[in-house]
Amino acid sequence: MLTIGWMSVEAGVAIAAALAAGSVALLGFGLDSLIELASASTILWLYTGSRDGSAAAERRAQQLVAICFAALALYLAFDAITTLAGGPRPGVSWPGASVSAGAIVVMPLLARAKGRVAIQLGSGATGADAAQSWLCATIAAATLLSVLGNGALGWWWLDPIAGVVIAGLAVREGREAWAGELCADCAPTARHQRD
Repeated sequence: MLTIGWMSVEAGVAIAAALAAGSVALLGFGLDSLIELASASTILWLYTGSRDGSAAAERRAQQLVAICFAALALYLAFDAITTLAGGPRPGVSWPGASVSAGAIVVMPLLARAKGRVAIQLGSGATGADAAQSWLCATIAAATLLSVLGNGALGWWWLDPIAGVVIAGLAVREGREAWAGELCADCAPTARHQRD
């Protein structure tokens, strides 16, 4: 529940700040936060009702996370290329810098906690959710760097380049999530093997 609360605030602030500043990287960070919110909600879904972490539900959860990563990558690549090809230059967003700095601190803590839970449950989907939290921290760092570079040095082009980097990371994470490779220590438990 902590993840859902933090991600809701993070996504809302980042997306609003991105729209105000026209920032590709900040929008990518905000959209990744929405994907993380969907991922955390999927994990809640996975372990409620009759699903109880079944192998079929586990696989659906992994695929949903992978599809979200793919959509993020496509959107960011298009937006970044459009901006670099002569679209409007992004402005500086100090609220965006603040929420990015907060994510650099909070997301690794959440990722470690989720990783421990993934190993305890033997859940690749929960491992994918933990990996997504690590990705969010990395995206936050790239976003903060682009905002600070634009604000301090006028390097507006850092923003769409950070967007391309974020898209590349999303593709890699999406492929790993689809293949179920995000948590090597998440061996199926006896319960999963029976399903």
